[in-house]
Amino acid sequence: MTHSRRQTEQPHPAELPRAQVLLDRTNWASLATACGTGEALPAALALLTDPDPVIRRSALQDALEPVTHQNSIYGATVPVALYVAAILSHPAISAGDGNPGVETQNRPMLVQLLGWLGDTAYDADDQCVAAAGRFCDEEDEEMRAFRDARPAIFSAVQAFLDHDDAAVRHTALVAAIPLTEHPLLTRHQADLAGHARRLLDTSTDRRHRDRVLDALKTWGHDTTGLENASDTAAREHHARLRAARASWNGSWTGGGYSDDPPF
Repeated sequence: MTHSRRQTEQPHPAELPRAQVLLDRTNWASLATACGTGEALPAALALLTDPDPVIRRSALQDALEPVTHQNSIYGATVPVALYVAAILSHPAISAGDGNPGVETQNRPMLVQLLGWLGDTAYDADDQCVAAAGRFCDEEDEEMRAFRDARPAIFSAVQAFLDHDDAAVRHTALVAAIPLTEHPLLTRHQADLAGHARRLLDTSTDRRHRDRVLDALKTWGHDTTGLENASDTAAREHHARLRAARASWNGSWTGGGYSDDPPF
């Protein structure tokens, strides 16, 4: 789902602008969010790099929720996503100072930001565009703007694919997968396939495993030897749900009805 309001003074998405440039040169008040306009976003975004980790974490909801509420793409989503990508390497978020306690504090924030970028990219992936096209003939401006910005976002996410922390590199991989649907990025899918195989060797995260297995299949890889018992059970469960949903839809469309309604 997307919500339209024309963007003005937006940086060109071909390359990643500096974070401060995005804050200063974006006409935030002209951009739509879930609760009005983006006028309050610069203050919230700036707090994401505050020296105090408590302030950083408390700013997450105010900075991100208004531009991806209910999986929607808004006018302000692109500049926020570009800003988040631009601050991933900020010391307050990604780099420890040699103190293990400080580094451990900061890494969850990095994982959350990478995860948000990935979730937003999936909300604008090819499958979502195809689904939207069944209900609307006109391509949505905000969806298109985010998809155009994928190379810039990927340039920041890619740097974390070999991170020492498994949570960071796995989340970066899952975020990178939908971004590489962009025509300029498909060449990176071969490299991501190697990262995906390494994730499957070690990770037990159900969501991560599902995402990388789906990607490998889409890219034409045989995943038979990569699936474990949990993967097989999850795949069979999803197949049963899809079959049940198809059966319900068939029973309640085309002017007919079912003797056993789906409730």
